[in-house]
Amino acid sequence: MSVHHEGAPAPAMRVDVVTIFPDYLAPLDLSLIGKAREDGLLDVRVHDLRDFTHDRHRTVDDTPYGGGAGMVMKPQPWSEALDHVLAQDNPTGAKPRLIVPGPGGQPFTQALARELAEEPWLAFACGRYEGIDERVYDHAREDLGLEVSVVSLGDYVLNGGEVAVLAMVEAVGRLVPGVIGNAASLVEESHEDGLLEYPIYTKPSSWNGREVPPVLLSGNHGAIAEWRHEQRLARTAARRPDLLHASHGTDAGDIEISAATPGDVPELAVLMRACWVQEAVANETLEIPALHESLDDVRASLEHTQTWVARSGGRLVGAVRTSRTGPDADDWFIGRLCVVPDLQGRGLGRRLLEHAESTAPDGIRTFTLHTGARSTDNLRMYKKAGYRLVEQPASIPGAVTLVKRRRR
Repeated sequence: MSVHHEGAPAPAMRVDVVTIFPDYLAPLDLSLIGKAREDGLLDVRVHDLRDFTHDRHRTVDDTPYGGGAGMVMKPQPWSEALDHVLAQDNPTGAKPRLIVPGPGGQPFTQALARELAEEPWLAFACGRYEGIDERVYDHAREDLGLEVSVVSLGDYVLNGGEVAVLAMVEAVGRLVPGVIGNAASLVEESHEDGLLEYPIYTKPSSWNGREVPPVLLSGNHGAIAEWRHEQRLARTAARRPDLLHASHGTDAGDIEISAATPGDVPELAVLMRACWVQEAVANETLEIPALHESLDDVRASLEHTQTWVARSGGRLVGAVRTSRTGPDADDWFIGRLCVVPDLQGRGLGRRLLEHAESTAPDGIRTFTLHTGARSTDNLRMYKKAGYRLVEQPASIPGAVTLVKRRRR
């Protein structure tokens, strides 16, 4: 996996949209998506399907075989339109991932938006009427070699795919690096880890007899992080109980983060071994210190670092280490962040990261951590938490360094 370092211009994500109503996509010139197009972060091209017809009425539909109501979009205009998309400014021979909005597709989720944001090129086919002739999908897959995904915006039916494309391009585009100026604003949004976002407030602290929760005015970042997580759990339970994962239920609500003690060492050693085996596979190396530490090594680490452990129902489910890089240093190093494999991807890692940051003493100006260059999930989480890759060697072969400036 290639790593993009700050300072190097990122290539624009290319987005092609084929539709019979090009003007419907005009809102993509507005707001942050429009600015991203102006800044060269997004290359959005809209194509009129009717330009690929060959009769004076510019016909794109016909009656369905087998009878039934409505009309079906013809295959030939779509074939030519897709050929045209592939032929444009494409010296590398790369191909797009084709997205077809439709109520019979997989649900469009934040997780899918993140997945699509990693693609360099997306093409959208906006169907109308009863839909597109099924042979177009086969042609795209088998003859053009495209990955085709039918995606549903929700459990309802629209007149066409354009509304869905507007929503998807905005949801995906805002995840492209540089589109959102403050990456930290993406960290705890609704659906980022299966939970809804916590309540938010701004000045004044008292308005119409209603007060901002005192914890938000306390300056205690650890307490604020805990309050926000509790609010996310409560809001999700009230509004979207279907989203609650097992780890977000009672067990996660009961998770306690505390300083590690010598009695935690055996479990801590097993936890780190389990987590870094995964990292070894992802990065194709066994040269990872966590895989070779003895119980004595782990016990000794408690003396020169602050190690925090997370427990749920008595089970040790996560851990993180923190240390100052030197007696007078203004950098706070965060290491050995790990979560038991069966609870990964559910927000606990981010809670531990926030806790580690909140324990930094006064005078700390930056947070630093390392992860594997091919640890894509870790890199995604850290970048969304505001960390950025820097040209600074890591002590472990194959690892990269990320830094975040402390916000006051």
